[in-house]
Amino acid sequence: MTSSSKLLSGFAAVAVVTLGACAALPFPHKTQAPADASLAAPTPTKLSGYLSATDIDGKALLGPPPSPDSLRGRADREAYEQTRSLQGSPRWAQAIKDNDIWQGGALERYSCALGVRLGERETPAVWKLLHRTELDVRTVGTPAKNFYNRTRPMIGDDRPICVPREDWMRTNASYPSGHAMVGWSWALILTEIQPKAADGLMSAGKAVGDSRAICGVHYPSDIEAGRTLAAAMVARLHADASFQADLAAAKAELAKAPRAEGLSCPTQ
Repeated sequence: MTSSSKLLSGFAAVAVVTLGACAALPFPHKTQAPADASLAAPTPTKLSGYLSATDIDGKALLGPPPSPDSLRGRADREAYEQTRSLQGSPRWAQAIKDNDIWQGGALERYSCALGVRLGERETPAVWKLLHRTELDVRTVGTPAKNFYNRTRPMIGDDRPICVPREDWMRTNASYPSGHAMVGWSWALILTEIQPKAADGLMSAGKAVGDSRAICGVHYPSDIEAGRTLAAAMVARLHADASFQADLAAAKAELAKAPRAEGLSCPTQ
């Protein structure tokens, strides 16, 4: 296990113990996905997501983030402070790549797990499925983000983060993590398409979320909330006929896709 994984796993364990102690338009258009400056989009498109904002109540499902003075809130803060020491490490460099969901290292992780180069040109059916799902992340995740309005960990703190500091970071809330939602939902969907690659795909989905804590732009509990909401979203997507049709097309496409050579696969 890498040092960064040990750090994040350790804070997750603290959270679990703490909680236990406390408890002794070409496609059917349903809604326009809201803008989310934290998620870099692929090439502009007329695609829309599958879901509307009322299909899942993320606010009720997640509940509020931990308060800063709670044991879990303090563990979140300690995770942020300690992971600043990873600046300049290979894991830090990979977190920078993972920041760009589409053009950076995130999509590349799933290509490596599948052994197939994923892309708009190479696998258009899979690309459409993943793109529409990413738009659903914006639709489903934004109401909870806006409602709880949790400040990101680096605001008011000048320690290094792995991406440039920008004004939107002051207003784009931290909880739940949109990147973690994308990473986990893509991992779940691609695992359904290619079950034999489950270990690699789910590891990729986890790593994309973990990169946000490494970067210093999310707390671990933001990432956990993103994965929880992503799992609910993917479950709900299976009731949508358009999603089912796109899923079937993606399965057929990947079944015939040639193995890729020369992939630059992350090691972190």
